[in-house]
Amino acid sequence: MMKAIFLDKDGTLIDDLPYNVEQRRITLCPGVGSGLRLLARLDYKLFVVSNQDGVAHGYFCEQDVEGVAHRLTELLFRERLNLEGFYYCPHHPDGSVAAYARECNCRKPKPGMLLQAAHDHGIDLRASWMIGDILHDVEAGNRAGCRTLLIDNGNETEWRLGPRRIPTRMAPDLYAAAVLIAEEDKVPR
Repeated sequence: MMKAIFLDKDGTLIDDLPYNVEQRRITLCPGVGSGLRLLARLDYKLFVVSNQDGVAHGYFCEQDVEGVAHRLTELLFRERLNLEGFYYCPHHPDGSVAAYARECNCRKPKPGMLLQAAHDHGIDLRASWMIGDILHDVEAGNRAGCRTLLIDNGNETEWRLGPRRIPTRMAPDLYAAAVLIAEEDKVPR
C-alpha cells in the first residue's frame, strides 16, 4: 500500500482567491514546490482534496473545476512533481443548483474524498497525512485516520476546537510542513 499527502487546494497549495476558476490567476504558494519535492523523495504520493461548493452555488460548473485541476497539474509538473489525483466536492446543503444542493459524505470536514482516494489507489491512511489551512481539513484527515498538519497562515477564522479538530502538527507554510513530516518519518511508529 502507498502512503499519501492529501492537500487542500486554496490557501495551502495555491493562493486563496475565493471562487477563482480563472487559470491564469492560479499561482502556487511560496515554498510549495520545494516542500512537495521533499515529500515526493520520501515516497509520498500527492492528492488534492478540495471543497468546490461554487458549483452548488452556481458560480461556476464542474468543467471549470476540471480546468483548475489541469492548471494545478501543469504548475506542479513544472516543479517536477506528479499529482496522482484531484478529488473535489461540488456540494453544499445551501446551494442554489438543485443537483448539488445537498448533504454529502465528501464535503470536508467529512472524510469522503480521502476515503475514496484511499480506495481508488490502495492508500494506507495511517501512513498518510492531510495538510490544510483550516480545521475542517484537519477534521477530515483525522476522521479518515491520517495524521494531520495545519498550515497556520491566518486562513482559519473560526478556531472551533474539538477532539477531531486538533492537528498532529502545525507549520507556517508547506515547506515547513514537509520538514516536520520528514522529521516525523524518522521516528519509529
